[in-house]
Amino acid sequence: MTARSGKLIKGATGDWEVVIGMEVHAQVTSKSKLFSGASTAFGGEPNSHVSLVDAAMPGMLPVINEECVKQAVRSGLGLNAKINLRSVFDRKNYFYPDSPQGYQISQYKQPIVGEGEVTLELDSGRTVTIGIERLHLEQDAGKLLHDQHPSLSHVDLNRCGVALMEIVSKPDIRDAEQAKAYVSKVRSILRYLGTCDGDMEKGNLRADVNVSVRKPGSPLGTRCEIKNMNSINFIGQAIEYEARRQVEILEDGGTIDQETRLFDPNKGETRSMRTKEEAHDYRYFPDPDLLPLEFSEAFVAELKAQLPELPDQKKARFIADFGLSSYDASVLVAERESADFYEAVLAALSDRARDGKLAANWVINELFGRLNKEGTAMSAAPVSATQLGAIVGLIGDGTISGKIAKDLFEIVWTEGGDPRALVESRGMKQVTDLSAIEKVVDGIIEANPDKVAQAKAKPAAMQWFVGQAMKATGGKADPKAVNELLKAKLGL
Repeated sequence: MTARSGKLIKGATGDWEVVIGMEVHAQVTSKSKLFSGASTAFGGEPNSHVSLVDAAMPGMLPVINEECVKQAVRSGLGLNAKINLRSVFDRKNYFYPDSPQGYQISQYKQPIVGEGEVTLELDSGRTVTIGIERLHLEQDAGKLLHDQHPSLSHVDLNRCGVALMEIVSKPDIRDAEQAKAYVSKVRSILRYLGTCDGDMEKGNLRADVNVSVRKPGSPLGTRCEIKNMNSINFIGQAIEYEARRQVEILEDGGTIDQETRLFDPNKGETRSMRTKEEAHDYRYFPDPDLLPLEFSEAFVAELKAQLPELPDQKKARFIADFGLSSYDASVLVAERESADFYEAVLAALSDRARDGKLAANWVINELFGRLNKEGTAMSAAPVSATQLGAIVGLIGDGTISGKIAKDLFEIVWTEGGDPRALVESRGMKQVTDLSAIEKVVDGIIEANPDKVAQAKAKPAAMQWFVGQAMKATGGKADPKAVNELLKAKLGL
């Protein structure tokens, strides 16, 4: 098994290996477009965010947006990639109605970012490293609207000229699980960096998926490209279907045509779109209106020094500082919003070293569980990080038990309020008075001699007494004290 080995497909003639390469198109976070000052705001009226440059009016020349260049460099650094100090913009020639120039300004042989890598953690516990071939800047096309007129298509150029980063992986991905994990990880890194918001519903991040199959150890097969995937789950479904389709064709003695395909989520299948173009079909040549892009090592170093803590670094810190499991740390750092919330909970604790792990359990199990159940976004959570931190702190210092904490969480979720004030005003403090707890325990033992005999014969039966004691005290007794008293009195 190699580091990249994935799930094999069982065929009539034996096992088949899937080989996958990804091209992730990420919209650069910038207020204006790559070569013009037009707005990149989402949702404007058709053709309301279009400059003369975007519309390809005669004599209009592109001017590079410096912030987009910085965002590309930041992204390359976040992907552990080589930053090329000299890059060239090219014209990629093709005709389509939503691209008025008749070409796309992109990068071909000399991109702004070279080779890098992304490390994935899979559900199976394995880690897989996926190589990055390149990251280059290019402009987006517009959009055709087919539902505005019974016999005509309309053109909306609002997206035309918006800056994209195309992140091209090496053909290192070996199954649908790895592909989904790869897109999720790249999306997470870009969000942490603030270079792309990763909103797939708006089309701000989408992927083209290249799929081929081969017998393990054989040369690469002919690939088919599945275009414009804007859902991580659909990416997985499309790969599963396409790989099986290719295996069936090859096992029936057929050949795979290199082509571009689309995925139909309603039918769960891919269908042919057009014959796949090769690079030479686009007649790339350096754009004569743009000088080569050059910057210094100092420019890159300055941007690197400003990078935020990225998911892998944050995960390692959570594990080292708070004793979190690898799984819990991965859940917390998967999205910047959840990691920031956890850190805000920690900031509300008086003893982070003591309660950091407990805080993670409450964020993941209680908060995330409730948000998922009610379909509520984290940004709209009724319980703030400060409130949750107060609840965790009350458990940590022994003021309330875990059971009382759940009741308190429910009150804060539905009514709001300061958890510490609520504990005082509603008499929710944990009973730690040993004499009071002992009185309750003695009464239960005296009233249940048959249960005493059972507990002495089978120590696990002691939990019945624990439950009765907690019930008798309204859940306020210190569970640890209850357990210790029962063990002593029952001779266990």
